Amino acid sequence: MSGNLEHLTEKQYQVMASSKEQKSKLWKDCMMAFLFGGLICIIAQTIKDFLLSSYFAENVYGFDEEGAAAITTMIMVFLGAFLTAINVYDNLGRIAGAGSAVPITGFANSIVSPAMEFRSEGHILGVGAQMFIVAGPVLVYGTSSAVLVGLLYFLLK
Repeated sequence: MSGNLEHLTEKQYQVMASSKEQKSKLWKDCMMAFLFGGLICIIAQTIKDFLLSSYFAENVYGFDEEGAAAITTMIMVFLGAFLTAINVYDNLGRIAGAGSAVPITGFANSIVSPAMEFRSEGHILGVGAQMFIVAGPVLVYGTSSAVLVGLLYFLLK
């Protein structure tokens, strides 16, 4: 049957195609994304709670809620960029799927990965020009959406 593909009926083709296709791993992928995305968020919440703790306030520096959130965001972006630079985040992404792409660490990964890939082309045309290949559209559409929603809010209020 596979030697003469021109004479296949639609039913024969469907049988052949369904025998070759990979089975969906949707439930497994969803669970891994949920678990790893949740784990990344738990790590961030733990950092924030530590920054707000009385121990940290007494021994290092006391943050308010907003300051602790900003520092936590910076730490998570740094961790995402650092883990990408040492080739750990891509391996995590293969296992975690969207769970590693959605948190802010995924944003750091989307900037550092192209920068590392194109570093051989130089700092300007390589790293500088290519590092926003993935994150650039997200920034543009995110900013544009924020402006439109802000305008709508202003006009409707």
